Amino acid sequence: MAPPDPFTQSQFYDGIALKRLVAWLIDSVIIIAFCLIIIPFTAFTGIFFFPFLIFVVGFIYRTATIAGRSATWGMRVMAMELRDSRDRPLEGSLAFAHTLGYTISIAIMPLQIVSVILMLTSASKQGLTDLVLGTVAVNRRRTS
Repeated sequence: MAPPDPFTQSQFYDGIALKRLVAWLIDSVIIIAFCLIIIPFTAFTGIFFFPFLIFVVGFIYRTATIAGRSATWGMRVMAMELRDSRDRPLEGSLAFAHTLGYTISIAIMPLQIVSVILMLTSASKQGLTDLVLGTVAVNRRRTS
């Protein structure tokens, strides 16, 4: 089985680019909140390496939440999820690989620009990491 076809099942991709942006904003707020909670436990030395703290907490948060239910908390709020090339939820190693690809894209701005352009122009709204891994972000399926 393959992910939903963007041409015959376009409802799975409706609004995904905007939902990804809003989910990213929600996730960023959550990650920063976690970091602010952690700082006192570092005897406030975390202030001096706050960007690194955000990087580490964000990596763990994204990997854990994607491996758990194939979506970060921001994605869940936006009613979307990630699926693999066989239309299955992402688990363990693929969640780690997706987070690693995202992190590399964020670290190297031209890659992030390419990723955003792909999300805005491709039929299945895939970013660069999605294209490499064969994953897609889709609207969550409704279950009755």
